[in-house]
Amino acid sequence: MRLLDEGLASFRLDLDDPASITSALAEAQARSEGRIDALFNNGAYAIPGAVEDVPTEALRAIFETNLFGWHELTCQILPIMRAQGHGRIVQNSSVLGLAALRWRGAYVATKFALEGLTDTLRLELRDSNIHVSLIEPGPITTRFRQNTIPHFERWIDWESSPHAALYRDELLARLYEPKGPDLFELPPKAVTRKLVHALESRRPRARYPVTTATHLVGLARRGLPGAMLDWVLSKN
Repeated sequence: MRLLDEGLASFRLDLDDPASITSALAEAQARSEGRIDALFNNGAYAIPGAVEDVPTEALRAIFETNLFGWHELTCQILPIMRAQGHGRIVQNSSVLGLAALRWRGAYVATKFALEGLTDTLRLELRDSNIHVSLIEPGPITTRFRQNTIPHFERWIDWESSPHAALYRDELLARLYEPKGPDLFELPPKAVTRKLVHALESRRPRARYPVTTATHLVGLARRGLPGAMLDWVLSKN
């Protein structure tokens, strides 16, 4: 009720189901007299685990949600925005769209792909009045880590992994044991501020880094030799 009072109307949209995407878009149009001024793609999840322990089927599944569903929704919305002569598309990426970290290979792959697809889309829409932006958060206070646990338990046979000792010593504690905020972690409103700018500014930026961690990783990627960058990232 509180969200309704604040102007948020919610209805079902399953990124794994093209029919659901079409139905949700039709519902949004019905509630907005046919206009779609903005799209914020944000639904995603992670599968923690070493790359060699992630089954290919799991990789297909995470790409379906984290990338293919976003692409389907975006492509269905673009003709509407083109017909009305304007629109904003904002993609919620991650610091892991800039650099890789151990145990996050499946999620990193989707975010690297998202970055490239979004950059290409922005170039292709350069002469239109449809603006495309990426938001690149670092650690944000959410239940994202807890929500990865079912995917980890479904897909990763860590006890049979050559990395079993590292799972036991590092990853399992990070997943299952309560802990305080990560270094540089910020609340969700830090992302909201960037989103508002991307939606309302006359000149929205191509990228909106959020948190000190994202800024530092961006600088390191541009300024450090490959071997040094790998050494720094391997410490996380």
